[in-house]
Amino acid sequence: MKGTAAPPGAGSPISELNERSREIFRRIVDGYVATGEPMGSRTLSRLLAQNLSPATIRNVMADLEEAGLLYSPHTSAGRLPTEAGLRLFVNGLLEIGGLSEEERRNIESLCVARGKSLSQALEEATTALSGLSHCAGLVVVPKQDRPLKHFEFVNLGPGRALVVLITEDGLVENRVIEVPLGLPPAAMVTASNYLNARLVGRTMEEARAEIEGEIQSNKAQLDELTSHLVSTGLASWAGGEAGSALIVRGQANLLGDVTALGDLERLRTLFEMLETRETMLRLLDASRQGEGVQIFIGAENHLFGVAGCSMIIAPYQNSREQIVGAIGVIGPTRINYARIIPMVDYTARMIGRLVG
Repeated sequence: MKGTAAPPGAGSPISELNERSREIFRRIVDGYVATGEPMGSRTLSRLLAQNLSPATIRNVMADLEEAGLLYSPHTSAGRLPTEAGLRLFVNGLLEIGGLSEEERRNIESLCVARGKSLSQALEEATTALSGLSHCAGLVVVPKQDRPLKHFEFVNLGPGRALVVLITEDGLVENRVIEVPLGLPPAAMVTASNYLNARLVGRTMEEARAEIEGEIQSNKAQLDELTSHLVSTGLASWAGGEAGSALIVRGQANLLGDVTALGDLERLRTLFEMLETRETMLRLLDASRQGEGVQIFIGAENHLFGVAGCSMIIAPYQNSREQIVGAIGVIGPTRINYARIIPMVDYTARMIGRLVG
């Protein structure tokens, strides 16, 4: 698979390991992905086709540890791969499997847009990817530039309002914004009427340019509070990828792999990061760094800086071959890379057919 993110110092090149070291290293990584548990020399001695003694295996493991590819979590315990070791494995030893027909059908059936809005189809595809991979699924939904049909402000109580946008093809989006305390309900009605008189049949960018021009030149017959509400509502939808949305599904799949309080703290930090707009933009930027699927492992993941988690993400394109979004999964570093990489790749290609 092309396009994996280059690691900052991933230990020795795989070509520098001899056949015996590679086989022992691969077995340890396979065991880690399967169980999360360290593997000892006696277990390896039974698994290996070569007739190697536990003492010989321990010497090889010590060399791999010195190279920064393995570490021992406890005294006298077996070994686990480091994040650099996992990167080396993914780049040089990983054998990527194919999808089963059932997995293909599951992804295709949930990526079919018949009777659904684009965001509904994307949401279902993300949920499907999360279920198949047993990780948290995420997708960056492209900014909508479809002609608009309706725009409305709904009062949610002191200081908060809901902005409802409906496109001509029936896509409904909602966003919560902050508004001045004491804003009268009548101002929301006036702002909604003002916008709807200028929005119908136009894209958000077209309507925004005209409305901002009117407000700045004082052509709009709106009081200060209503003008502020209009500007704030438009700003919540404006501006390049910042007009995108991030959908995350299946966070509970991550919690199922928690083995220590430290893992819980890392996941709490990760969830907080996923809720920020900055993270969403970084996700989209990351998907553009190379062709195909991108793989970020642990602390090398500059998106979050959270050790113990990996992300597999792929861009999807519109009919003009422009990258407009990205889809992927986040899970523990011991996710099944060989199985999940083709899932992410296939789902991204299916979504590309929906975007148009």
